[in-house]
Amino acid sequence: MSITIIIIAITVLISFAAFSNASLSDKLILYPRQMNSPEEYYRFLTSGFIHGDWNHLFFNMYTLYMFGELTEQFIGNPIIYVVLYLSGVIVSSIYPFIKNRNNSYYKALGASGGVSSVIFFVIYYFPWSKMSIIFIPIGIPAIIFAALYLTYSIIMSKRGADNIGHDAHIGGALYGMFFAFLIDPTHGVGFINTVLHPY
Repeated sequence: MSITIIIIAITVLISFAAFSNASLSDKLILYPRQMNSPEEYYRFLTSGFIHGDWNHLFFNMYTLYMFGELTEQFIGNPIIYVVLYLSGVIVSSIYPFIKNRNNSYYKALGASGGVSSVIFFVIYYFPWSKMSIIFIPIGIPAIIFAALYLTYSIIMSKRGADNIGHDAHIGGALYGMFFAFLIDPTHGVGFINTVLHPY
């Protein structure tokens, strides 16, 4: 059984439990206003294992499955893969935490920060591979998808008109590429060359 499947199974089980247990959800959710001491910082991680509803859970887990399996095989080291995903969940929550430090109405949950880290890890190494997602059935170059994704997330973050964690998406995406560079700095030049000379 792959690490990706294990992560998905754990996330589904915890999310399912939290759906019918408001107390559990409140204990795991990212709630900056309440995180006044290091004892509450576990929420940076646990918030990535609960979701708002089944649609939210399905979309994140489906995307993680599609990209996680590839990433896991490419990395070849399960420990590094787990570190990528879990640290992606944590790091992607830092800016939203700081931004909403005194906002008593702000709460965040979901694995999308970690999932974004995995997606953009793949994009870093395969910038011109074709990507097809649920809403875009026709494959587009990964680097084009990345630009569109980040642009959209930045615009929607500034508008603040929905209940989606765009800041976490941005943070996770940038971190995924940084992590890819961190484990193999020599590939930095290769990434630039590949982007500039796709074929």
